[in-house]
Amino acid sequence: MINKKAFLALVIGICMICGLAACSKDQAEAPEESSPEENSSAEAGVAVSVNTVTTDSFEVDYLQFGNGDKNMVILPGLSVQSVMGSAEAVAQAYSQFADEYTVYLFEHKKDLPETYTVKDMAKDMAEVFRANGLEDIYLFGASLGGMTSIEIAIQNPDLISKVVLGSTTACLTDEQYDRSIGAWKELAKQKDAEKLYLAFGEQVYPEEVFEQSRDALIAAAATVTDEELARFIILAEGIKGFDVTDEIGSIKCPVLALGASDDKVVGGDATEKIAELLKDHPDCESYVYEAGYGHAAYDTAPDYKDRIQEFFSK
Repeated sequence: MINKKAFLALVIGICMICGLAACSKDQAEAPEESSPEENSSAEAGVAVSVNTVTTDSFEVDYLQFGNGDKNMVILPGLSVQSVMGSAEAVAQAYSQFADEYTVYLFEHKKDLPETYTVKDMAKDMAEVFRANGLEDIYLFGASLGGMTSIEIAIQNPDLISKVVLGSTTACLTDEQYDRSIGAWKELAKQKDAEKLYLAFGEQVYPEEVFEQSRDALIAAAATVTDEELARFIILAEGIKGFDVTDEIGSIKCPVLALGASDDKVVGGDATEKIAELLKDHPDCESYVYEAGYGHAAYDTAPDYKDRIQEFFSK
């Protein structure tokens, strides 16, 4: 069963971890740097700021909350619109980490090249981490964010303390790509945001949650711009052919892989395949939710964040 709290979180925008129904048009505007006092989540009691980090060659927007001594980074999945407008919802959703961690959520860089692979995304994100002075990172990546997290952990073992891979895969087959991300990309090319959002919701969420959120998805789609769709197409094309099956075994840090048996995007066995590829890893754990949570288990499973927190605290 999907609990009511998880569904309400979806409606107010916590589904930004996969991104497509994140926020309204007004919320999606590029954020200006602000102080925690200006963006506080009263319900969660967590102050959150929206900022921009500048490297030598590009800029990335990010949100930050919490005052812990440890650094936790969240990398969201494929998105059409900015998640920065939902900063307070993010802080509320992950408030249980705020005492022990300073939590960051980074978006992709502002100006994307025409070709931008997951490996490129990981390289840029590692540069962002270093520019922000982050090290010993407790990293959580969902979906595309999980793919990026795998690449970061492979390429930059010095940066990552532990990594949680949510609803992701070590290899996205052409068939899987075509029936999910590839199909969304084609709808984006047609500039049909409503069909895109509905196709996304139907594949990512369990049927009950999708039907309840249909109106919210349609409302969000009405705010999408052509520029956002063009950006989405670049990111979606960059996922095609993703395959780190020969490299994932080189990850040095502890790994927790979380997935769902009814995942329609990366496949219900994707988490088990990651665990198999890491079977010789000295510190790898995995857990697969039974049917009822879908690809968006990170939103719909009520104990999901508890599992992350427990793993990070070991």
